Amino acid sequence: MTMMNDLSQAEIDALLSGAGGGDSSDDSGAPAPAVSGEMEGILSDIEKDALGEIGNISMGSAATTLSTLLGHKVNITTPSVTVAPMNVIQQHYPLPYLVVEVAYTVGIDGNNVFAIQASDAAVIADLMMGGDGTNPDTELNEIHMSAVGEAMNQMMGAVATSLSTMFSKKIDISPPKVNLVDFGKEDVVSEVINSNEPMVRAAFRMEVDGLIDSEIMQILSVKVAKEMVEALMGGGAEESAPAPQQTPAPPPTPAPAAPAPAPAPAAQPTSQPAPQQNYPQQNYPQQNYPPPQNYPPPGYGYGGQQMQPNVVTNMPVSPAQFTPLSTEPVQINEANIGLILDVPLQITVELGRTKKTIKEILDLSTGSIVELDKLAGEPVEIQVNGHFLAKGEVVVIDENFGVRITEIATPAERAAHLN
Repeated sequence: MTMMNDLSQAEIDALLSGAGGGDSSDDSGAPAPAVSGEMEGILSDIEKDALGEIGNISMGSAATTLSTLLGHKVNITTPSVTVAPMNVIQQHYPLPYLVVEVAYTVGIDGNNVFAIQASDAAVIADLMMGGDGTNPDTELNEIHMSAVGEAMNQMMGAVATSLSTMFSKKIDISPPKVNLVDFGKEDVVSEVINSNEPMVRAAFRMEVDGLIDSEIMQILSVKVAKEMVEALMGGGAEESAPAPQQTPAPPPTPAPAAPAPAPAPAAQPTSQPAPQQNYPQQNYPQQNYPPPQNYPPPGYGYGGQQMQPNVVTNMPVSPAQFTPLSTEPVQINEANIGLILDVPLQITVELGRTKKTIKEILDLSTGSIVELDKLAGEPVEIQVNGHFLAKGEVVVIDENFGVRITEIATPAERAAHLN
């Protein structure tokens, strides 16, 4: 208690906010809910929840892709979303990070930055290069950076596909740029991030099959974050708003066009009444087309005479004749059958059958007798590839069982067994 009384309020706040360590996860495995110096009022709670849902779905696809690449189970939890300047985030995480910068080329205007701890990136690189991830190199060289870059490229491709599905539009990204940045020593994290500008940070907890249990960060500008939320929640509503503004515009265009032809017919009857009266009778109806009442009814010509059907009387007609069917047996081409004479077939001799309930089956034990549906001495069935072919009797040849064919089944009997 004496030591706690010696701490200042600022030191207590720093301990509560987790400023002393790079891992902001608590014992329950969830990321810390806030960063010391978080800016309030920039994003509403609904917008934060929407960004968390976007990150949860998209990073779920990324986790599946990374699991396939590494050959280990990958789990990425739902993120916590906060808003803070980049320099404040760096103070909260003064560790070396592998920064992956991705630019959206289609669908979204902006950039997306992911930060992975250098120690976690070393494990991913070791797994990508065929290692077991238990003893990775502490220093990341160009080969390791290239391996991690390929993994992040595959992950971001899965994220873009998920965003395209969620937003119902095409989302495409550029190949990622990978850099190693020490947040505690370097001021510039990425060329697309301003240290003093508010940035949206989504913190995910990533677990890789006992090899990694750490935190990764997604850093977005407020503009890109709000654009994602708008595409998920309010894109359809705002696109429908301009529709009422454009609908009044077309009516004024046809409105002046409608009155324009109206004065023309009005001027013709006043200035030229005679052509209006004589035009339908002299020029168009009588000279070019017959009057409607002169059209003949169906079955009559234009002259009023009834049309006669075209009947041909001189065409010879004879009854149809068919070639009689031959009753002789069809000759079989033995040469064709010879092609399949060496095909092996399975011959089975069925002694008999019976039906039992599950209870009766479970009661069977060593020494039990199963009674079949055939009488003693009754011919057994011979089947070829499961189809009934003949009947016979069981014989003993030396010390082996055999069957003597006594009757070949007729086609009718074989068809009855098929049914």
